[in-house]
Order: sequence, then C-alpha cells, then structure tokens
Amino acid sequence: MSTASTVRPRGTLRYCGRDFTPDELETIRRIADDPHQPTRTEIARAVCAALDWRKADALKVMSCTVALHRMEAHGVIWLPLPTRERIAPRRPAWTSATDPGPRLHCTLRELGPVRLEQVQGPAAAALWNELMARHHYRGMVVLPGAQLRYFAYAGDRLLAGCGFGAAAWRLAPRDRFIGWTPAEREAHLPLVVDLHRFLICPWISVPGLASHLLGRLARLLPRAWNDRYRVTPVLLESFTEQDRFAGTCFRAANWRPCGQTQGRGRMDRACRGGQPVKAVWLYPLARDFRSRLTDGRLTAAVGGHG
Repeated sequence: MSTASTVRPRGTLRYCGRDFTPDELETIRRIADDPHQPTRTEIARAVCAALDWRKADALKVMSCTVALHRMEAHGVIWLPLPTRERIAPRRPAWTSATDPGPRLHCTLRELGPVRLEQVQGPAAAALWNELMARHHYRGMVVLPGAQLRYFAYAGDRLLAGCGFGAAAWRLAPRDRFIGWTPAEREAHLPLVVDLHRFLICPWISVPGLASHLLGRLARLLPRAWNDRYRVTPVLLESFTEQDRFAGTCFRAANWRPCGQTQGRGRMDRACRGGQPVKAVWLYPLARDFRSRLTDGRLTAAVGGHG
C-alpha cells in the first residue's frame, strides 16, 4: 500500500519519512525526560530501540536524531541542552599510501584489467577518507545514512575512489524528471542512491577511465546495495559544479543531465544559498524505474540504462 493511501491516526506526525503515532510521541517524551539518557545521542538510541526503528544492520540513530531535533523545533518535545560544542572533524594524517605516484598516461586497453574493491574494515575506510581529504577538491565527506564505498585498482596501483550514500531529500530537477508526488518520494526515496564522491587520482591520466568506472559501478551497485541493505535501487543521482566540470565522463557513461541546483546545500532550509551551482545528473538502473517510484502510477520507460 502506498503512503498516499495510508490512513494515519489522528495526532500522528511525520518526520524523516516515518509516521509517529500519539502513543509513540508519548514514549519519546518519556525517554527524553529520563535522566538515565542525559545526552541527545543516548535519547536517539533509546528511542530507536523502543520503537524498533532500524535499517537492515543497525538502529537508525542518525535519522532519529534529525527527527528529534525537528520535533523540538516544532515544540513537540523538549531535549536536554547539547553536552558539548560541535567539533570539526580532524583532518586525517597523510601517509605514503596516498602520496602522488608516478604519472600514468596510457590508453584504457594498455591499462589492462581494472578491479573494483568495496571498502571494508577500519584500515580501508581510513585510506578512503585520507584519499578524499587529500586529493578531492571538496575534501573528505561523512556519507549520510546507507552507504557503499569503492576503490579501483589496476594490479596494485590505486586508480580511483568513489562513495555512494543517501539521496537528497528534495531535488527539484530530479523530482520533476521522476514525476512522483511528495508522498511517493517519502515512501520510495531509499530506491534512489547518490554518488557523493568520485575521484580519479590526479596522477592517473587514462582517457575513458572515468566513464568506464561509472558504467561498471552502475552495473555493480544494485546487487551490492541489496546485499547490504535489502533494498534494490532503481535510480542514481550525482552533481557536478558547473564552473569546474563539463560532465564529459557522465555523458559518456549515459547519465542524463536534468537541470541544475539553486546553490543551496543539503541542509539549507532557510534558503540562504551561497553554494556553487551544480548540474544534476541521473542514471536509471531499471527501465521501469518510474513505475517503481510512483507505485505504478507512471509507467513510461526510459532506455539507455546499464
């Protein structure tokens, strides 16, 4: 049953894609008032446990924290004051593993087989963070929600890194392209995945490598994402800064340009702007992606997927 057709009990409130009944809101208030959960993080963990709010492999603490902050802003609950000021994440220490290597300039055929490896374990995660912090123009990123990260290698030589995470909550060009309603977006947003980071190491110069990797990743991701989260995505999204990139590799990999952002960040709810304008790129992973994202209401297929 679609979200649009679900009858919600009186007094139910919706935050972060989840309905909270009056009884659940009262449970949240009791937990927030309990001195045994003195911090906001502890409250979020306790709420997730009490309401069984979880993803495949863990409690949805980050989503719950956002929901609690919005409830407080609306006067629904009261939270304790933050226990400490927000501290900017420390820059990873540089190691020889991400030192610029010898310049490599060759054809894709001359490069030979390219291997994709999923980032698993603390050592690989630390290397991925360091690579992005040191060589990506936007630095390291903490990927929101569900995520998968990859390295690309030719033999033992590191070529590239990328990271997939949760899609933007609202994105006008994407939402127009899909044609879904707000209720359908709330219900099916987990079927859209965002390519947050895509980096070819600066000392690697192989024409066609970027589009080759984008194509490989698009074929690999649906099954890998389902294995991890029991959800099979049907659409990818990504962004390129228009003043910096032409999006050539995305076009070559059959991604579709569908508009541009308004210069606002993911969390800019006050419409302050000030961010670079970015082109929005989409890649359907299934021919019936519109049908799946709109509960069968729209059935027009789009070709050219992987």
